[in-house]
Amino acid sequence: MTIDMSSDRQDILLVTGMSGAGKSTVLRTLEDLGWEVVDNLPLLLLDRLLSAPLPKGAERSTQPLAIGFGAKTRDFDPARIVARIKALGEEQGRDIGTLFLDCAGGELERRYSETRRRHPLALDRPAADGIARERELLAPIRRWANRLIDTTDLSANELAQQVRATFGGEGLGEPTLQVMSFGFARGLPRNADLVFDMRFLRNPHWVPELRPGTGLDADVSAYVAADPAYEGAVGQIESLLLLLLPRYRAEGKSYVTVAFGCTGGRHRSVHVTERVAGRLREAGFSPTVLHRDLATAPQDSLEGASGNADGVGKQN
Repeated sequence: MTIDMSSDRQDILLVTGMSGAGKSTVLRTLEDLGWEVVDNLPLLLLDRLLSAPLPKGAERSTQPLAIGFGAKTRDFDPARIVARIKALGEEQGRDIGTLFLDCAGGELERRYSETRRRHPLALDRPAADGIARERELLAPIRRWANRLIDTTDLSANELAQQVRATFGGEGLGEPTLQVMSFGFARGLPRNADLVFDMRFLRNPHWVPELRPGTGLDADVSAYVAADPAYEGAVGQIESLLLLLLPRYRAEGKSYVTVAFGCTGGRHRSVHVTERVAGRLREAGFSPTVLHRDLATAPQDSLEGASGNADGVGKQN
C-alpha cells in the first residue's frame, strides 16, 4: 500500500461484512502485510480512535490501520458508522476505505454447520435466521462500502491471495485489476465485472494429444490462436479494455475483475487470459491473474455430448 508521507494521518481501512465470510482471514493477511490491526473495537472507542489527533511532537505512523467490526461488535450501529466515516472524510481529509465481505447464505450455513459454531445473531435458532437478520442489518454498509469481495467460491488461501493483490502494493484509492479464467460448466465467477465467452473458439479438448494439457502449454495456445476468429475477436476485446479501464479508474472504481470463460476452464479461457494480461501489462496496467478451474480434470461430460474440435456445434 502506498502511503502519503506528506500527511500526518494514517490511511484507514474498515473491514466488515457477513459473519463467516472471512473477516479474520482478511485481518490476519493485512497484519502480515505490515498493517496495524484492531478487531471488534467497541463503537465508543472506534469513534475516539478515529477522532483523536496525534500527540504533540509525535511522529506519524507509517503503518496503515485496519479496523474490523461486525455483528459481534458491542453497540453495533451500521447507520451511525456510515455517518461518522463520511463526516471524518469530509472534515479531516482522511483516506478511509471500507471493505465489505459478502457470501451466499447457503455457503454461510454450510460453514457454520461444518465448524459447529453458532451464528452471533441466532444463538438459539437456526443459522439461516441469523444470516437473514444480519444481511438486513448490514445493508447500509454494504451499499456504501467502496470495496466488495464475495467469498462464496473462495477458499481461505484464495481470499488471502486476493487481499494481498488488492492491498499489498497500491493505495486505497488506486483500483486493483484482476484477469481470470473460468469454466462455464462450473458456474460464473461472482466477482466478475466484465465476462467474455471464449466458447466460439475451437476446442482443444477434442484433440486427444491436447486434451491433457492446458492453455499454459505452447501447443494448446498455438491451436487456440490458429482459429480464424481468434485474432480479430481477442484484439477487439483488448481494445475495449484499454478504453474502459481508464474510465473505471476515473470513476473511482476500486476493484475491476475481467473474466474469460470457456466450457471447462482449462484451455481456451486460460490462454486468452494470459494473452490479455500480457497486453494490459504492456499498456501500463498491473493485473493479477487467476485461473479458477485450471486444476480440474478434463471431463467429456462438461464439454458437450458431441464434441467438435473446430468449436462448431453443441456447447454446454
